[in-house]
Amino acid sequence: MYRFRHYLLLLGVMTLLPSTALAAKERSVEAPGPQGVVAGTFLDAGAKKPVVLLFPGSGANDRNGNSLTSIKPATLRLLAEGLAEHGISSVRIDKRGMFGSARAIPDANNVTIHDYVMDVQSWINTIQHQTGVSCVWVAGHSEGALVALASASSVKPLCGLILLSAQGRPPGEVLRSQLHAEPGAQVILPQIDGALNDLEAGKTVDPQTLHPGLRALFRPAVQHYLIDEMHYDPAKLAGAYQGPMLLVQGGRDAQISPVADFAPLKAAAPKADALYLPDANHMLKDVQGTDKADFMKAYTDSTVPLDPKLVPHIAEFVLNH
Repeated sequence: MYRFRHYLLLLGVMTLLPSTALAAKERSVEAPGPQGVVAGTFLDAGAKKPVVLLFPGSGANDRNGNSLTSIKPATLRLLAEGLAEHGISSVRIDKRGMFGSARAIPDANNVTIHDYVMDVQSWINTIQHQTGVSCVWVAGHSEGALVALASASSVKPLCGLILLSAQGRPPGEVLRSQLHAEPGAQVILPQIDGALNDLEAGKTVDPQTLHPGLRALFRPAVQHYLIDEMHYDPAKLAGAYQGPMLLVQGGRDAQISPVADFAPLKAAAPKADALYLPDANHMLKDVQGTDKADFMKAYTDSTVPLDPKLVPHIAEFVLNH
């Protein structure tokens, strides 16, 4: 009986969706990668509709914005579905070496930001070939926003950038502030700062010399990627890009600072459109009060919706350009 009622409820909800959402069709899509294809999901809102390429954040996050851990907010899937309701198509992707893109390279850690930029160009070529659109929007979440910014000077044809929970400082500075804010970190601050200073200088670190709690973060497999990433300054990249740009920041983001990150991006790109969501966390979902369970639910429960202002604002931005 429960399943039957659930089915009726689902049908009722579907009848309330805009016609563009009902018309949207989802299918798998592939683009050329270095040693094998990179894979994604194309949510097609219709012929000649704008297309947004969605690039996920750091680590093992899949095309939907979910990780291998309990962190499964499905931010990118929810965003894609919301945009489809407004007549905007999207392609959300797995990064090279991960999930559906595992064949692209044998080691997902053996990458650089430039490698990801090359993948963005490959996706733009594929999207153009399959849809005939004149240009593609690139949207990145968290570290994916840095990839979007790094892409801006070279990928073509680019409609514009959508930067979601984007860092506004060089990655080493962001990581340093995140680690300094960890409870109990005061006793190992010299090791944290020493390791980050070495990586920023292009030097590798011996994890065995570090506190056990730091060894996984600074494991050898990821150090070369961290060294490469730390060369990029998001604010400088934002200031150099002259095309349409939307900056989105949550006021309750515990990973990216509205003051130390969002403000420098806005200052560097004063002509950019900016959306500040005071109640949204890093996953762009609203968090009310200080209850830890509610805070974690926004990270672990994909049924928690995105901030209600997010999708309409992005859609208006895209459609008006």
